[in-house]
Amino acid sequence: MTHTLFSLFPFFLLSVSPAQEDPIVKKAHRIHQRVLTLDTHADAPIMMQKPGFDVGKAHDTKRDQSQIDFPRMKQGGMDAMFFAVYTSQGPRTPEGHAEAKRNALNQFALIHDALKKHPDQAELATTPADAYRIQKAGKRAIFIGMENGYPVGNDLSLLKTYYDLGCRYMTLTHFANNLIGDSSTDPDGPIYGGLSDFGKQVVPEMNRLGILIDVSHVADSTFYDALALSKAPVIASHSNCRALCDFPRNMTDDMIRAIAAKGGVVQVNFVSDYLKKPSDAFRTAKTKIRMARVGKVMTPEMEARLAAESDSLAKVFAPERASLSDIVDHIDHIVKLVGIDHVGIGSDFDGGGGVNGLEDVSQIENLTVELVRRNYSEADIAKIWGGNLLRVLGQAKVQ
Repeated sequence: MTHTLFSLFPFFLLSVSPAQEDPIVKKAHRIHQRVLTLDTHADAPIMMQKPGFDVGKAHDTKRDQSQIDFPRMKQGGMDAMFFAVYTSQGPRTPEGHAEAKRNALNQFALIHDALKKHPDQAELATTPADAYRIQKAGKRAIFIGMENGYPVGNDLSLLKTYYDLGCRYMTLTHFANNLIGDSSTDPDGPIYGGLSDFGKQVVPEMNRLGILIDVSHVADSTFYDALALSKAPVIASHSNCRALCDFPRNMTDDMIRAIAAKGGVVQVNFVSDYLKKPSDAFRTAKTKIRMARVGKVMTPEMEARLAAESDSLAKVFAPERASLSDIVDHIDHIVKLVGIDHVGIGSDFDGGGGVNGLEDVSQIENLTVELVRRNYSEADIAKIWGGNLLRVLGQAKVQ
């Protein structure tokens, strides 16, 4: 009889994988479905600028070099993401700032147009309440952040323009200095010793409007200037721990403590060489590619060449790539240092993020599994995946 049942129903017996039977995986799945998951740094607009790319349709990670779209967000149980309006640092000239503004406004338009095209899949969010409402409706909540204050130029009024278009955080600098302040990685070194005089006007205006101050990418001196000046909590939208991976883009323990003391959050990212120290050869080659954009107005041909060089580099140094475990090591470090209320997730998908076991947004439940393996409770995971950041967003506006 047993033999007969097996021969009749082998497909059933073979369809249950060991992973599906793993109690930790099953527990993580239930938690992942219940909590609101939010990622504070997604570079989807980089892909959305490519001709023919539709964020409302599913794409293949390897074929399309894309890690984010609305269908894969749904597949992975990713409820909300901040799409980053990113501009690489070009010349600090009137012409450079005009081009950066044009580029930024185009990206805002692309995001708004995609949401109008796919209203059944996603909706713009600007408040914590929006995130929960949109999640309840079964759609993706799309917030907007700006990576690099370069498109502000020296025109303070543009902050209101970007706020009205949905911007709810701004990364003050990127890989090089701008008119707001010094970057942590400018090849020519600092020029202001922190925030510029203009930057000291930008921070209070962001407080007034309700735009979170993002200190990822800034020089340590800029970090402390912004922290002292801001009346609202600040965030690091996609930064890791310097104690675990010594790189100036990452936060020192003292910086993490300072963010926490002001009520802010550090959002851990998935960029391999910010998670674990790569070889000097890999870091040098990667830095050369990153800095090739600095001070230049990039053409499509230049971008294509850099993309090819980056892809080739990734293949050569694949054995050095970080893993899911490395991500949670950084989360653990922050929690041990300042507690569960000051850490979150800022993947940097489509902008260099991705580790072994977490290749695109469809796989983000794997991170919840690793958190459960490390004995984080559902309440803890809810804070890490979005609760902490939404709390801080609710405190962004200070008169």
